[in-house]
Amino acid sequence: MISNNEAEQAVLGSVLLEGSIIGKLTLEPDHFHKAPHQKIYEAMKTVSSRSEEVNTVTVSTELGEDMKKCGGINYLIQLADAVPSTEPVMHFQQLIYDAYRNRRKRELSLTYSEQHGDDALDKLIKSLTDLRGVGVQVEEKTTYDHLAEIANDMVSPPDQSAHGFPVGFHDFDKMTGGGPQRGDLFIVAARPSMGKTAFALNMASGHCKNGGSVDVFSLEMGAKQLLQRMISAQGNIDAQKWRTMSFSESDYNKGINAIGEMTNWDVDIHEKATTVAEMRAIIRRSVKELNRENHMVVIDYLQLMSVVDSYDRRDLEVGSITRELKLLARELNIPIILLSQLSRGVESRQDKRPMMSDLRESGNIEQDADVVGFLYRDDYYNDDSENQNIIEIILKKQRNGPTGTVELAFIKEYGKFVDLDRRYNETHVPSA
Repeated sequence: MISNNEAEQAVLGSVLLEGSIIGKLTLEPDHFHKAPHQKIYEAMKTVSSRSEEVNTVTVSTELGEDMKKCGGINYLIQLADAVPSTEPVMHFQQLIYDAYRNRRKRELSLTYSEQHGDDALDKLIKSLTDLRGVGVQVEEKTTYDHLAEIANDMVSPPDQSAHGFPVGFHDFDKMTGGGPQRGDLFIVAARPSMGKTAFALNMASGHCKNGGSVDVFSLEMGAKQLLQRMISAQGNIDAQKWRTMSFSESDYNKGINAIGEMTNWDVDIHEKATTVAEMRAIIRRSVKELNRENHMVVIDYLQLMSVVDSYDRRDLEVGSITRELKLLARELNIPIILLSQLSRGVESRQDKRPMMSDLRESGNIEQDADVVGFLYRDDYYNDDSENQNIIEIILKKQRNGPTGTVELAFIKEYGKFVDLDRRYNETHVPSA
């Protein structure tokens, strides 16, 4: 249904019957299908904006010469008389929204049918996604409800695992309150070749081992390459051997065992989605249609993402991406791990540990992110460093938790991160 004349009449009649109702409505004139109803409702809003009572007299006066085009004073009277009760007005409002969305979907689809191409498709997807939120009524909890919930939590603390997703690193999980939190946008930033992709894959693997599900969006590497890296980390196989495919019998056995375990993981790798709109559709399907309750998203990486709308500056584009991803994380109540490059400015300092100002094309990154973590390896810059194979995860921002540094061992041959107290127990000498 692309129009609902009865619902439009019921809403207009309810307002004429009880003028104060218009303050509860969120409709705009263009949400109505019939032009006379648009004019009548616009007149009602104008009268209400002057703090005057909305009734047949004030509305007809506001309409003036347009009154005849809208059916005359008799039509207004008929609208009011036809409404037995104003109680279902919010239901009728929703019916108008439903018809409006259907009408706009048809218009957008017709426009796309005349303008083929990837750009037109991106715009169609974005417009349809935005349209989903038109007329959606959000039920907010009252302050009393929140205070009562907090009091109950103090008496019976909730299970923290219901909020955080542990990824298998003891100190990291502890500092982040049980791992990445639901609804959070978690930025992991580092200079190239520092290990951020490996770290993100290790987080995804740890979450899968705990029974969670993951969508990985790879804009830099193919799905097969990422899976090979995950197999290397899982099976302790030298990642360089994928280049020559010269595996020993031991490598083969470890690889087959790793692949066998990974087949039980609930992980999907996507290599073609590059816009937020495309990613949103995939993530929504994972959460809504596939009912993945403990879902995590990894995006590698921010600077390779594209946008549908055009901006004068790249930092504004990046800001729009992080804002949409943050809203998506909150809407679906999932953590989104977003990798980001750092500017070259870090290379010019004596202490090369990253700072917030090093985020490339920062825009709103720092503002939108709930957590910002930087990766730093001293042996990356100093060959004679005492901290060989040790990586620092520097949490510079954590909206609901402490900031600080967590150290992990990084076994470069395998692309694997482990807790420091385990590093000497790992077999990380490359096999022949």
